[in-house]
Amino acid sequence: MEQYIRAIAGLFILLSLGLGHWVSPYWYLFTAFVGLNLFQSAFTGLCPMENILEKVFKVKKG
Repeated sequence: MEQYIRAIAGLFILLSLGLGHWVSPYWYLFTAFVGLNLFQSAFTGLCPMENILEKVFKVKKG
């Protein structure tokens, strides 16, 4: 699960950086959102993407 979350976070960051450069600078706000979620999950252990993946693929933690 952790590898998927890291891959998705990296993809979101790269995608939003590209969109911010070529489409609109407002996409950088999405980059900041992903970064803030990564930062808070390091301290709290709460990860919204993990909850989403568990519900979509019906996978249990651990």
